[in-house]
Amino acid sequence: MLNRFDGPTITLVVNPKAGRGRAGRVLPKVCSSLLAALPDVHLRVHRATSYDDARLRTIQAVDAARPGTDGEPSLDTLVVMGGDGMAHLGINACASTDVPLGVIPAGTGNDFCRSAGLPVTLRGAVQTIVSRTVVSIDLNEVTGDLIDGAERRWVGCSVCTGYEAVVSQGASRSPIQLGGLTYGITALRELARFSPVSYELEIDGESRRLDAMFATVCNGAYFGGGMKVAPHADLTDGELDLTIVHPVPRSLLLRLLPRMYDGSFTKHPAVELVRAKHVRVRTHPSTIADGDGELLGHTPVDVRAARGALRLVVPATRTPVREVNRDRTR
Repeated sequence: MLNRFDGPTITLVVNPKAGRGRAGRVLPKVCSSLLAALPDVHLRVHRATSYDDARLRTIQAVDAARPGTDGEPSLDTLVVMGGDGMAHLGINACASTDVPLGVIPAGTGNDFCRSAGLPVTLRGAVQTIVSRTVVSIDLNEVTGDLIDGAERRWVGCSVCTGYEAVVSQGASRSPIQLGGLTYGITALRELARFSPVSYELEIDGESRRLDAMFATVCNGAYFGGGMKVAPHADLTDGELDLTIVHPVPRSLLLRLLPRMYDGSFTKHPAVELVRAKHVRVRTHPSTIADGDGELLGHTPVDVRAARGALRLVVPATRTPVREVNRDRTR
């Protein structure tokens, strides 16, 4: 007679090609470390063969997770391992559910981990998963003209339009992935042919028409492999941080790009920072909209602050964000 396993289950979905193959190389070590530290946990591992396969695996893991009781998180956890693309898939699978998401960064950007204060080292990330400490954080809830007929997408860090969206998509398609360096090289290439975009923004019901190099709606501080586009963003404040760069000469934008890594570019008079709960972005003509490096669709898009939409596994000894709701998985 077979014994039924009723303990916690961790489903680990991995992009083995992330970080130029680093994720696949370190996967055995990650699995052995998790099994040694969590003898009461059943570990399921899926090596994704494609982006679509990874997406399917994350959704299946959440669908199969057992629900929590009395307001507690699910007994089971989804863990994704790879770059920001894998974090994006995990966020969209776990958002608005009680299934916690753990992230083991093995890519070249890791902007979501930076924004959430999660460790970006392999050892620190594994220790975080072992802690099984969970907090609730906000997400960007995006609706509009989305690809694949999707009604809604969830974004952990930033929704980009204009110059930043063009650069982000160009960097994601680059055959050489070097994180912020790839982003910077792409930014220089695209700058020569980019012109300001005509925006129609609705910010908490107030309409504004303006031209801008870009308007980025942020939940987290980072994008582009370590660029601090919204220095004051807080993943638990229930608000969006809108960063607008008004039209500037290309030479000035070029000088501002290096200052995006520490956020000091926001001190320039051409940069405007706005706090809001809902931002509708329309451009003339329509342009692409990018979320965490992934193509979302085209403008117009609506972005809303979704408070506490994601349960995130964080280090037990260091809380990276102001806690809205803290639990420990059983």
